[in-house]
Amino acid sequence: MTFRFLSALEVLVVFAVLQGPVWGASDHPATVRITPLGSHDGEFCAADRAMVFEDPDGTRILYDAGRTVRGPTDERLGHLDAVLLSHAHTDHLGDAIASAANAGTCAAPEFAVKVVPNSNTVNIAAARKTKLIVGSEMAIFLAAKVRDAGGDPKQVQLLRFGAQTKLGGVEISGVPAAHPNGVDPMFLTGDLAKNLAANALTAYVGPAGGFVLKFSNGLVVYLSGDTGMMAEHDAIIRKFYHAKLVVLNIGGTFTTGPLEAAYVVNDMIQPAAVIPSHANEAATLNGKVVAGSKTEAFMKNTKVPVYLPLSGKPMDFDEDAHCLTGCTP
Repeated sequence: MTFRFLSALEVLVVFAVLQGPVWGASDHPATVRITPLGSHDGEFCAADRAMVFEDPDGTRILYDAGRTVRGPTDERLGHLDAVLLSHAHTDHLGDAIASAANAGTCAAPEFAVKVVPNSNTVNIAAARKTKLIVGSEMAIFLAAKVRDAGGDPKQVQLLRFGAQTKLGGVEISGVPAAHPNGVDPMFLTGDLAKNLAANALTAYVGPAGGFVLKFSNGLVVYLSGDTGMMAEHDAIIRKFYHAKLVVLNIGGTFTTGPLEAAYVVNDMIQPAAVIPSHANEAATLNGKVVAGSKTEAFMKNTKVPVYLPLSGKPMDFDEDAHCLTGCTP
């Protein structure tokens, strides 16, 4: 038997195999960063819907800009690769925006800058030259709007229920929602707009929807849009997509209320964690949940961790929806 001394490089290789990665090692696996973009800094307020999702590879996606994103120049947006729109109701499409941060109150934010007929969502997508991903018949309607706003109609991508697309490391799937989807006449022009307004009607643009995002670190997130309880929460969101993190409307009247939303989480989807949305109330004061609020009722009746979407406060999640930094229970 013969022996030889290992070279310095070979020693390093053996050490790396035995000890695990030593270069560029991190205390945590790659995380997904979620940043709520609400009306009032550090709070969860009545009009808040918008969130930015950032994949570990840097892909950034804006979800339901609504009224609280202050247009294409809102510095909170950063780089964007896509905008998702669940449905075309005014509070999601965005008929007006605030002239400055923290305008009005948390319960009644002030949106003084009108952006119709194009909408906040369209203006952001056109100016930022991002994809605008939507379902149902909204794609045709919004492609014309993007063109009118100076963008390319090809920016608008149709993603119906059951379809999938990929953007960077993020797989995006269209899923159903139990909710209407009519465009207010303020977003329209000409005689159609006048006739619909005169008759107090909206223009139907197909069913509303939601999204499932699978990120490159393995985290699966369900974005409900606006919805009521439906069998698909169990059959599709839980059993097929295995969503670990849920962003769910809790406001009642227009969507599931706090108790219904808690049932959806506890008994139907059974995720590891949930972020409430669409509460339609001043849910927090100084970053803490308001006693007696619908948000508090939801939190008390939900069996998994509930993390408040405080505007401008990033939250970082691993593949199992464990919040590693930034979360406020």
